[in-house]
Amino acid sequence: MSDKALHPRTRAVHHGIRRSQYGEMAEALFMTQGFAYDNSEQAEARFIKTGPDEFIYARYGNPTSRMFEDRIANLEGTEDAFATASGMAAVNGALMCFAKPGDHIVSSRALFGSCLYVLDVLARFGVEISYVDGTDLDQWQAAIRPDTKAVFFESVSNPTLEIVDIAGVAKLAHAVGALVIVDNVFATPVYSRAVEQGADVVVYSSTKHIDGAGRCLGGVICGTREFVREVAEPYLKHTGAAISPFNAWIMLNGLTTLDLRVRAQSDTALTLATALQDQPGVSRVIYPGLASHAQHDLAMRQMGAGGTMVAVDLGSKEAAFAAMDRMRIFLISNNLGDAKSIVTHPSTTTHSRLAEEVRLGLGITPGLLRLSIGLEHADDLIADIRQAMAG
Repeated sequence: MSDKALHPRTRAVHHGIRRSQYGEMAEALFMTQGFAYDNSEQAEARFIKTGPDEFIYARYGNPTSRMFEDRIANLEGTEDAFATASGMAAVNGALMCFAKPGDHIVSSRALFGSCLYVLDVLARFGVEISYVDGTDLDQWQAAIRPDTKAVFFESVSNPTLEIVDIAGVAKLAHAVGALVIVDNVFATPVYSRAVEQGADVVVYSSTKHIDGAGRCLGGVICGTREFVREVAEPYLKHTGAAISPFNAWIMLNGLTTLDLRVRAQSDTALTLATALQDQPGVSRVIYPGLASHAQHDLAMRQMGAGGTMVAVDLGSKEAAFAAMDRMRIFLISNNLGDAKSIVTHPSTTTHSRLAEEVRLGLGITPGLLRLSIGLEHADDLIADIRQAMAG
């Protein structure tokens, strides 16, 4: 049976394995900085051209990280991938590797704070950045110019869960030859059809759902072999963004249960979001899986599910803090995609560097809480929020 005929859940278990001469069942962890050569001629040849199973230094590649890259690329539907030390290293690498002074990039303004910082750095080095409302195709069309080099956006925005029309933006960008770079972390590889919908480069923080247990940092850039190996890799390997072999091993094994975990978390998220719609004290529930979401139809076409994240507005910072402090199951943290449910107050943590008027313009109100739904039972999570709000 061809690999393409297999279900993604099956490929997430079996694809990309590089077994040693010992025939190990579990994927091997190669904890090494460098690699020895049989002779000087082999070393010379390796530096001239490195094959898929030939390595020279861990910053350039490693058998364990290569297994992770092969597997995630296969799941995402891209030709290749490069694993990085963190999700932000992937975002930085995907943008920095090609941009030069005078280039023009159009970006959605609803981004994670660190992503905005990377764009600010690009602007300091002479790259022109235009920001648009990511949900408005007319704004994308007005901002994209004949000389636009790339567009960049989160397919599901952090933390207000706005959905950007990947196919719609890609059509506009490709009309002028611009690259489409999508940060797809909230969609996850389970619900991603980004490449099919027109994305050229897909970026993940594997720290999130791919690890899924809050253990390690990691990221990955997925794209064509030409982009990954000829454009991104030279920048990444020379600036030290490569993932550690141990972290890559964690991510590789995380992929084996990713489909099961994310689908269970998404089912729970829908149950919880539905229950909270009638919860006294909740002024707003944001969840793409609810019919009340502004881009619900697009979310269903684009992902087929609402995902693992829910946002709720309790009306004020005081109410949000009081509820957070009374929660017993939800843990206060700024991470997401964990097996444990997490509550975050974006206004004072992940998006605190933004000016207040910018936060409010993005819908990040003082009472907004971002909920990352874990693997606990839905009834327990609903009860936890209700008791927390009851005081």
